[in-house]
Amino acid sequence: MKKRLEKATFAGGCFWCMVKPFDQWDGVESVISGYTGGHVENPVYEEVKKGTTGHYEAIQITYEPEKISYQQILDLYWPQIDPTDDGGQFHDRGAQYRTAIFYHNEKQKELAIDSKEALEDTNRFQKEIVTEILPADTFYPAETYHQEFYKKNEKEYTLDREQSGRDEFIERYWESL
Repeated sequence: MKKRLEKATFAGGCFWCMVKPFDQWDGVESVISGYTGGHVENPVYEEVKKGTTGHYEAIQITYEPEKISYQQILDLYWPQIDPTDDGGQFHDRGAQYRTAIFYHNEKQKELAIDSKEALEDTNRFQKEIVTEILPADTFYPAETYHQEFYKKNEKEYTLDREQSGRDEFIERYWESL
């Protein structure tokens, strides 16, 4: 019997830091770094990095819903980001580093909206939750050297993550649950 697979697409700042948290779960087939939401076809990293294409750096997760649900993936997503920052994420600044949930169907849209409202209801943050919930758009995989960056460039990944402020934020706002 063929596996049923679905997609989930998220922007959470630098895609290097977004792959590893999802890549390690049973039922996740792949996590691809890429670009979505812009107005240029087939963008390349140097264009997206400049912020001129309108794209978000994003990840696209292919998963088996029988093993890991979209809700579980949403529950993994929120603690990876600062959902109150509309100018980027941590030390990565610019529209290309904003946060967003890109839904692929109406059920994902409903779950994303519900999860955002539930987060707002916790009053965990003093500022407004600005993470957008948008329809999925064309997803362009990033260049090969960006894929599985945390595995292929462990030292650079670790240093970038340490310098970004992401882990301190996660510890302050998410791990103190």
